[in-house]
Amino acid sequence: MTQVAVRPPVDRPTRNGGRPRGVETWSAGRLARVVTMLFVAAIFALPVLGFIAMAFRSNDGVAAGDGGFLGLGDVSLDNARYSWSQVNGFGPDGGLFTRWMLNSLVVAGGGAVLAVLAALPAGYAMARLRFRLRRAVLLVTLVTMVMPNTVLVIPLFLEVNAVGAVGELWPVALIMGFFPFGVYLSYIHFMTTMPRELVEAARIDGLTETAIFWRIGLPISKQAAVLVTFFAFVANWTNFFLPLALLSSVQDNQTVSIGLQQLIGASPLFNPTVAAGLDVKLYMPQLALATFISMLPLLAVFLGAQKFLIRGETVGAVKG
Repeated sequence: MTQVAVRPPVDRPTRNGGRPRGVETWSAGRLARVVTMLFVAAIFALPVLGFIAMAFRSNDGVAAGDGGFLGLGDVSLDNARYSWSQVNGFGPDGGLFTRWMLNSLVVAGGGAVLAVLAALPAGYAMARLRFRLRRAVLLVTLVTMVMPNTVLVIPLFLEVNAVGAVGELWPVALIMGFFPFGVYLSYIHFMTTMPRELVEAARIDGLTETAIFWRIGLPISKQAAVLVTFFAFVANWTNFFLPLALLSSVQDNQTVSIGLQQLIGASPLFNPTVAAGLDVKLYMPQLALATFISMLPLLAVFLGAQKFLIRGETVGAVKG
């Protein structure tokens, strides 16, 4: 039988009389900081936990205040199934909430794809090409980036109405593809990660500007593309005023952001007169479940892009 020699543990030098490092650093100041951070984290986390628990509670349990701490004792999947049947039963023929979710995926996803397709070439052009009015274009991008969406809604509505497309999804996705922040993020990306000398060398080798972008710029832009897609999708998914102005006339084509407003308006808690004529009854558990489901695509996109978000947090911090 082969014998394996076991080495004795090595005594590594430690500070303050050889105490273990983990015990050494637990001073009164550090303990106070940890307690403070846990307290602040609890202030933010407990309402979210209570909101999620609300989606899995019963109407009677919520009305009676049962369930103990945050109502966790009243949580069950049967309650969530009943709430879902009520939420998805909303509408003339039911299934309207599912349709709103699909519409949001179409316009938010389509807008994000268009945003990244437009942002990368535009950012590269402003960062590495020299043309007349380049600084003016950059200034307009910055001004548009900080302009409130509510200012642009009315002019956009007039334009879409002029082509007779109010109530359709494609104009909303097309407008959402206009994402100035993505253009500026791409501009910063190419300024910091693509040296000017590299572009000049490629030009000397005979590559055209288009070839430089496709063969050199794009291969190093995976991280920027994911960042632009993520921020564009989040902005499109949470956009409220634009779908409200362009899609309110057709109920089946609305997005979930304005659909939630309809659910709240049809709840007996907020509008007893309207809710009296409806077959489904939407109380707090049903409204919480609908809101929770509407957040799931954002959570999935965030988890998928988390690695790139951490790596990209220093984009623009150092100028090349």
